Amino acid sequence: MADVRLTGVTKRFGTTEVLKGIDLDIADGEFVVFVGPSGCGKSTLLRTIAGLEDASGGDIAIGGRAVNALSPSDRGVAMVFQSYALYPHMTVYENMAFGLKLAKADKAEIDRRVRAAAETLNIADYLERKPKALSGGQRQRVAIGRAIVREPAVFLFDEPLSNLDAALRVRMRYEFAALHERLKTTMIYVTHDQVEAMTLADRIVVLNGGVIEQVGAPMELYERPRNLFVAEFIGSPKMNLIPAQIVTADAGGATVKTAQGDTLKIAVDASSAGVGDAVTVGIRPEHLTTSGKTGGVTGTVTFAETLGHATFAYVAYGDAALTLQLPGDLRPKTGDTLQLAVPAGQAHLFDASGAAFERL
Repeated sequence: MADVRLTGVTKRFGTTEVLKGIDLDIADGEFVVFVGPSGCGKSTLLRTIAGLEDASGGDIAIGGRAVNALSPSDRGVAMVFQSYALYPHMTVYENMAFGLKLAKADKAEIDRRVRAAAETLNIADYLERKPKALSGGQRQRVAIGRAIVREPAVFLFDEPLSNLDAALRVRMRYEFAALHERLKTTMIYVTHDQVEAMTLADRIVVLNGGVIEQVGAPMELYERPRNLFVAEFIGSPKMNLIPAQIVTADAGGATVKTAQGDTLKIAVDASSAGVGDAVTVGIRPEHLTTSGKTGGVTGTVTFAETLGHATFAYVAYGDAALTLQLPGDLRPKTGDTLQLAVPAGQAHLFDASGAAFERL
């Protein structure tokens, strides 16, 4: 096992800078997930750690050892891609053993590692099958097993579940979490699926345009996003955003007025704000309520969808489209007028640059 330290890591393709000075420390045994929109640099960062891409600048250390000049095979990492990349003419056993055979490992040691990995992944009964006889989830476990037998210091996963159907992804998320618990090895995982990130990660790294926007535990990012980008990116459905202006502001809170003339109180340290400043109020769908007559906004239902456990109502409020989460047995009708309370302690406030005011 090993920690991973990135210091000022950059990556350029020609004149295009994809990674812009990444500083990140990943602890030994930690499960860290990289998330961000397409083109943000998350897969490039993973491949740079692996050595599949050369860093244009900065330093990469794994287990306290500088690895910039080392080949991927010498870095002590194993990578699993979204494509299983199994050899169709080989059995599961042969696929898992292939890398060790190339490295001229002892035959008895190869057998021990392959069978131990197969037991860990619950594929011991499939060792004599070929990939065409396996399901998608079983093939992905074989790909993971091929990485496990190398006994790496760090596992690197690049969207490993993206080719699986929704039900299988849910099961495989559990299996990844259980695998990390058993192996206790450092794992770095790239995904575009924030549900995977929230359920798997010890810490999430949110990337945007080649820079890190925020690093933190899943609920830390959810409850205390550093800026508008993180606030919108983490959470499904997205956080509701309402443009407003500061009416009063101090260390004990802020009062803001929306373009529709509604006044809202927000429990944040707004000592740096000034009267008249443009701000954005953020409130998550589950924190909006239909109870109460004050401290809220009035909007018109444009659509409602029932998912069984919950109903999501979409409400027009001026130029803002708000999402309200209700119990599944409630379903407002299109055209209904709703008075929505915005609890001061659940709301977020962002300045004109997108930076968050500290919540109280």
